[in-house]
Amino acid sequence: MGRGKLVAIDNKWWVLLAVGVGSMLGGIDLSVVNIALPVIRREFACNVATIEWAVTIYLLIVCGSLLSFGRLGDLRGQKRLYIVGFVVFVLGSAACGAAWNATALIVARGFQALGASMLFASAPALITGNFPGSQRGQALGLQLIMVYLGQMTGPVLGGWMTDHFSWRSVFFINLPVGVLALWLSARFIPRDEPKEQTETFDFAGGGLFMASFTVLLLGLNQGYDRGWTSPSIQGLLAGAVLLLIVFVLREHRTPHPLLDLSLFHEPQFAMSVASAVLNYVSFYTITFLMPFYLIQGRGLTPSHAGLLITIQPAVMSVSAPISGTLSDRLGTRWLAMAGMAIMGIGLFLLSRLQPDSPLAFVGFGVGVCGLGQGIFITPNNSAMMGSAPPHRQGIAGGVLGTARYVGMILGVGIAGAIFTTFLARHTTAALFEGIRASFLMASISGFLGCLTSAVRKEPTIAAGAQIASLPAAGDSR
Repeated sequence: MGRGKLVAIDNKWWVLLAVGVGSMLGGIDLSVVNIALPVIRREFACNVATIEWAVTIYLLIVCGSLLSFGRLGDLRGQKRLYIVGFVVFVLGSAACGAAWNATALIVARGFQALGASMLFASAPALITGNFPGSQRGQALGLQLIMVYLGQMTGPVLGGWMTDHFSWRSVFFINLPVGVLALWLSARFIPRDEPKEQTETFDFAGGGLFMASFTVLLLGLNQGYDRGWTSPSIQGLLAGAVLLLIVFVLREHRTPHPLLDLSLFHEPQFAMSVASAVLNYVSFYTITFLMPFYLIQGRGLTPSHAGLLITIQPAVMSVSAPISGTLSDRLGTRWLAMAGMAIMGIGLFLLSRLQPDSPLAFVGFGVGVCGLGQGIFITPNNSAMMGSAPPHRQGIAGGVLGTARYVGMILGVGIAGAIFTTFLARHTTAALFEGIRASFLMASISGFLGCLTSAVRKEPTIAAGAQIASLPAAGDSR
């Protein structure tokens, strides 16, 4: 074995570390700000609707730009996009910490979200390109641990730093960690291969996709306040669907589309995307509803409720890397099916919750859902990324991230619609009835995800064959 090969074997784990730190920062930043919002609102003397845009703008820009940055990574290089993403993210974090009013904070959060979207779009492609197929599931599972660690520590870290320092420290902490990750990325991620620029970027497609998700998110965000049957909300939702149809029609016609629709001709890819959306519908229903059940319905303090909810990502952080390693040996189909089936069972258990259900039963149901999520997500991600050709890894990563946010938006939107419909009855039992009905809907989504995982087939080509032509990590070419 030559010297270059030894370097390549060592470097791929450094690549995983660099990508993992970026994933952890992204996971933290999705949740860390929420805990500080009341303090920020008080300091800036603004209303709740205004300060909520500090969260909404982040979600809107990340969700709407993932496909565009995934495509840009394929055209200009994944390492280059990842490095630029870190620079933008760190600068955006500094601007958030230095914000002098709510408007400045919202603008800075939008800039920070652009960097986060670049990181999210490039991460799966970098891991897929630098690990052989026989280790892809293991590497993706380890990356997910970093994401879950970020999600678990975000609220706790944000609350502690806000109490002991100030809300600005929640953003400033990203600077030293981001600079370290930036150095790791520049040092260890292999240089992008020179590419012939025969394809162009579809700016019109990117604009249409961003517009469709902006309108969709606005409709779902305002649906609770204005009512789901109001003309303005129905107009926004109909406009989002229309824009998405126009986007798909354009992608069919343009020679260099933002989203290569031929990827969906591969059943492995298409069914993996469908399964991912259904999985996140189920997952975010729990995230959205469980605090209502525990705090409003059962009278728990936020800290006690947080401990119970943390069971889910804690179990996920253990089961995801194990499932990823097993998928490298056993294949992805059966593990994905098992994960979604377990998720459906866990949600069915939660749909049986009563006002006096033992908290141990609640924790058990949440833990079962976390187990199913952890078993499912890594094999499904591996199957999806592995079924995309090397020159479309960035687009595949963008689709993967978009599927997550589509599932989140649908999960929160559908669960919110069911929940508020029951609450409108103004009865004592309405809260618990609405929660049970919403969890039952999410359970059905989980079992549907089991079916979409079942109908796909394992790829006939060896898992790592299609990325064998990529340069090994550490290649000095």
